[in-house]
Amino acid sequence: MNIYHVKAFCKNHAGGNAAGVVLEGQNLSEVEMQALAKKLNYSETAFVLESHVADYKVRFFTPSSEVDLCGHATIATFHVLHTIKKLPPGIYRQETLAGILSIEIDEDGVIFMEQPLAKTYGILDKEAIASSLGLKGDDLLEPVEIVSTGLKDIIIGVKSSEILSSIKADYDSITEISKKNNVVGYHVFTRDVTPPYFARCRNFAPLYDIDEEAATGTASGALTAYFIKNQKTFQFDLEDGSHEWFYEQGRELEAPSEIGVKFILDQKEMVLLKVGGKAKLIE
Repeated sequence: MNIYHVKAFCKNHAGGNAAGVVLEGQNLSEVEMQALAKKLNYSETAFVLESHVADYKVRFFTPSSEVDLCGHATIATFHVLHTIKKLPPGIYRQETLAGILSIEIDEDGVIFMEQPLAKTYGILDKEAIASSLGLKGDDLLEPVEIVSTGLKDIIIGVKSSEILSSIKADYDSITEISKKNNVVGYHVFTRDVTPPYFARCRNFAPLYDIDEEAATGTASGALTAYFIKNQKTFQFDLEDGSHEWFYEQGRELEAPSEIGVKFILDQKEMVLLKVGGKAKLIE
């Protein structure tokens, strides 16, 4: 069995978030997939299987459990398939527990994954959230909101880059709050950035044995939907049509990563969302 080790959302060939990719998923039981994901101990490992409704079926496992979708492991998977010459540049479809989603591989090997359109699940009081991050309530922006574009995350804004870097995460508290609200974890951002970035982020998911990760694709989609929904709060306006933003993540882990998002607005509503970036095989 070939196990590929890949970093996705690399920035200038550095940084990125590591994932395992197993192309022979069809030969493994669910128990074996979970055991292998635990042994590899990446935030997610992707297993590729045959599909009757798409080009491939992909299942994603953290060290502790299966999740419906994973952005960086999807980018890693299709980078492997492209690198070993199974897939030329083009448009493909992957079957996941979050639905059938399109994958775009461009001529430069950059990979974008379609995400489900956003669903929101309510606004949370920011005091308990702030405390679990070692911050004060006044350090956070409004609203603190649960958003999903495939996986549910709590989207949390902070007022400055310095506050983002100063977070002292209480993983037990984050786990408890995540479990209570049936979310994967926290996606924390600041708009205190310089171009080309629209925001800088950190992601915490200790409920799934991921204390912090360097690049989070699904949560980047949720963050984009959050910005569109709350654009008046953040004082920007977007015309209908195609847009592309970039997020930075992983600085505190010394793994600087870059996540791109492409989206289309129609009558100021999002009608298409893709998340993507570059990847590389780990030697």
